[in-house]
Amino acid sequence: MSQSQGKAPTLDHPIFAVLKERFPDTTLRGTEFRGQATLILNPADLHEVMAFLRSDERCAFNFLSDVTAVDYNDYPAETLGRFAVVYNLCSYSRDDRLLVKVYLDPSISTEGIEPDPALEVDSVTDLWPGAEWTEREVFDMFGIRFRNHPDLRRILLWRDYPGHPLRKDYPLRGRGEREAYRVVDRTSS
Repeated sequence: MSQSQGKAPTLDHPIFAVLKERFPDTTLRGTEFRGQATLILNPADLHEVMAFLRSDERCAFNFLSDVTAVDYNDYPAETLGRFAVVYNLCSYSRDDRLLVKVYLDPSISTEGIEPDPALEVDSVTDLWPGAEWTEREVFDMFGIRFRNHPDLRRILLWRDYPGHPLRKDYPLRGRGEREAYRVVDRTSS
C-alpha cells in the first residue's frame, strides 16, 4: 500500500485494477495488510467475480487453497456483517495469493438450529471441484449454506446435530448433545 501526504491510501495489488476495469458497476472493496491483498465482494457478485478470477489470464487464480468462515459476533471493531466466508486463491503462474471475503448477516435468530435464508452464498464447486468438502465444513460448523452445492450435508457432525459449534454464541459445553447419547464401553456388546 502506498500513501501520499494528505491523500487516502491506494492499493498496489495489480488484480484490483483488472477487476475495476472488468466490473465497473460492481461494488468492489479491497484491503492490503502486510502485503496480503483481500477483495471484499457483495454475495450477489461472488460467483461471477470468482469465475473471472479463475479464467482470465491476467488473474489466473487456478487453485482454491481453502474456504473457511469467521464469526465476528461481539467483535470490537465495526464489520460489514456478522459472518464472513473467506476464499484463499492461489495463482501459480504469478506466484500470488488473494483472499476473497463475502460478509453475511443473519436475518433470524434461531441459535443456528433452523436454516437462515440470509446465510447463503453461491457455491464455487463448479469452478474449483476441491471446494466441495471445505464448503461442507463451513456449512457444518457455521450454518452457512452454499447454493448449487452438489452434496451439501454435514461432514464432521451427525445429521441431526442441533447447532453449529464454531459460532461464537454456541455454548462451550454444548446444549446437552452429549448427555442425550448412550455411552458405549467395552462391556456394552
